[in-house]
Amino acid sequence: MANIVYDATIEIAAGNVTDPVAQEVYRNLQVLYNTLAGQQALDRDFGIETAAPDIPSEMAKSFITAEYVRKTQMYEPRARVDRVEWEGDRASGNISPKVVIELV
Repeated sequence: MANIVYDATIEIAAGNVTDPVAQEVYRNLQVLYNTLAGQQALDRDFGIETAAPDIPSEMAKSFITAEYVRKTQMYEPRARVDRVEWEGDRASGNISPKVVIELV
């Protein structure tokens, strides 16, 4: 069964979203999280690798969570991933992450 990851939702924990820095971080993470790894011509590592075929959905969630943490550290050092919450249909493999971040 293939695991299909849909667009990530981003939430800033205990932050003021009207703050210009928070808004900039939010926009940067939207671009990062909604870009597939390998799509940027000059930086093939930019984006999130969401392909996790033929592995159990719990392993896919762990793999993709680690990808969010690693790529956030790499491309947006003003943010830290607090947690990733998952929604979706386990039977079909359609999962959707909600990435909760903290500003640092």
